[in-house]
Amino acid sequence: MLITFNSVSFAYAGNTILQDINFSVNEGERVGLIGENGAGKTTLLKLICGPLEAESGEVIKKNGITVGFLAQNGGLEAEGTVYSQMLEAVKPQLDAVAKLSEISRSLSDAEYGGEQYKVLSAKYESLEKYIAAHDCYNAEVRVKTVLSGMGFAGLYEQKISTMSGGEKTRLKLARLLLEEPDLLILDEPTNHLDIKTLFWLEDYLASFKGAVIVVSHDRYFLDRVSRRILEIENKKLYSYPGNYSKYKVLKAERIALEQKEYERQQEERAKLQDYVDRNLVRATTAKSAQSRVKQLEKMELLEKPYTPPAPPRFKFTFPAQSAELVLNVHGLNLEIGGKKLISDGEMQVMRGRRVAIVGENGAGKSTLLKLIARGGNASCVLGRFVRIAYYDQENLNLNTENTVLAELWERHVSSSQTDVRAELARCGLSAEDMYKKVGDLSGGERAKLALCVMESEEGNLLLLDEPTNHLDLPARESLEKAIKQFEGTVIFVSHDRYFIAALADGIAEIEGGKLNFVQGGYEAFRAQKAELARRLEEEEAARRQAEYAERKAAGYRSKKERAAEAAAKARIKQIETEISLGESEEAEIQQQLVDPAVTADYKQVEQLCRRLEEIKTRQEELYSEYEKLI
Repeated sequence: MLITFNSVSFAYAGNTILQDINFSVNEGERVGLIGENGAGKTTLLKLICGPLEAESGEVIKKNGITVGFLAQNGGLEAEGTVYSQMLEAVKPQLDAVAKLSEISRSLSDAEYGGEQYKVLSAKYESLEKYIAAHDCYNAEVRVKTVLSGMGFAGLYEQKISTMSGGEKTRLKLARLLLEEPDLLILDEPTNHLDIKTLFWLEDYLASFKGAVIVVSHDRYFLDRVSRRILEIENKKLYSYPGNYSKYKVLKAERIALEQKEYERQQEERAKLQDYVDRNLVRATTAKSAQSRVKQLEKMELLEKPYTPPAPPRFKFTFPAQSAELVLNVHGLNLEIGGKKLISDGEMQVMRGRRVAIVGENGAGKSTLLKLIARGGNASCVLGRFVRIAYYDQENLNLNTENTVLAELWERHVSSSQTDVRAELARCGLSAEDMYKKVGDLSGGERAKLALCVMESEEGNLLLLDEPTNHLDLPARESLEKAIKQFEGTVIFVSHDRYFIAALADGIAEIEGGKLNFVQGGYEAFRAQKAELARRLEEEEAARRQAEYAERKAAGYRSKKERAAEAAAKARIKQIETEISLGESEEAEIQQQLVDPAVTADYKQVEQLCRRLEEIKTRQEELYSEYEKLI
């Protein structure tokens, strides 16, 4: 076991945050940590890796454990370039290879069988084992793979000091992946990642050797990464086997069972008490009544099941419908800072549609949404009677010096204070929040306020820029429900794939300077992307085959050349067979890793993950050789 919590409690300023927490994390485990905003998730993480210490109970860590922690806004603050900093993460592996080469030279000069030779041989053997275990020869390949996957291809020489906060956070995550700690802790890692990078990270974590604890509100990410869910609720911690979807089922079953047991006991106690009340004063039945009093006294009272606070309830309405054509984008050329984002963009959005704008970070998604919100662009024309309500992911439309109450009330001065407070409460802001300054709110509280303000604008076209970024899971689900019930039109930017899949009936993708509009939901979009990738792969294979045929027909080949060609063909068939076998074994292992019976045995999971890594490494070698041969 890497980490064990034994009856851990923690309080801050007399307020209990966590109470009697018990759980363990084993080597190679994949754990999702969830809970409402303010439930204590970050506190739990700080108890694992510092600087907090338990008020009671104990946190036991495996000797020599290495822990990598990515805080929500914890970017990499370092001098130098992107590539030089990532090389620092694999310096022990690079140093080991250099040291092995040095010892090898010394061995050639040492007398065979002598004392120095024996010492050097022992060091050589030890280093070889280290290099094999840590795949040191491929250290730089891993650096380039991770940088490419995290969206830093072509930015190797960029100074870290010139990067944005989001880029620094992604770079910190890249470095942690390369450092390969025993326990990797990620606090909201998806906030600064686009969809392409999210898929890459999920695949990379599947073969990551260490254990992973991830705090996330991204349900799709939790489903793909987690094999166990820990939930903090009402200061306690509950553990559920399986991913997020399984957790939803198991939690509902637990709550139903607890409620049933509690009601059964309450009913039993009521019957006993009623008998006592009716018979205790009667001489003939006093004895039997006393026995029931003892039964009541001995009964271990069940705690009343916790009822979580009601999630916010959002509701978007408007006074009048827009025209049938809500937005017409024609010949749009969009650039920012001299960078061309969209060339000759085309898109039409009809009334009642829900369109998601997707693309890599920096592609221009938010820029396009702001352009629509501003209006007045000849290439981006709004239809008649369109009334916009806009959610800005940075909440720049809120006055940070206002109180929460004043921020909404100033926009509706004719409303009573009671009505304004009721609207804010419905959106999840408590009575204690009313007189807080907007600038002092947490990210989740500010998001709820911004959505409440947006509701009051009564737009028939909702423009939402990353609305789920700071919302917890219940709030996200409430927002989804409100948008589904909304009868107007919605255009939104989001990297939350679960949110997109639940809502979108059209996808506008910005890629390579083009605006590609796809009718249908997220799964249809993914299928189209997969089909496009397949066609491109087929075209590339056909091109390589044509080149080969051209070379083959170029002239006479000697006996030696024909023999080499025959050998290459035989090797190609052999490689294809080996790749196919590897893919089959990899699929079988992936299937085992989602089996609760297997994931309960951490040693078996560790062995499977190790074998999976060996297969992936071998597959990369085979594909590299295959490309050279064909």
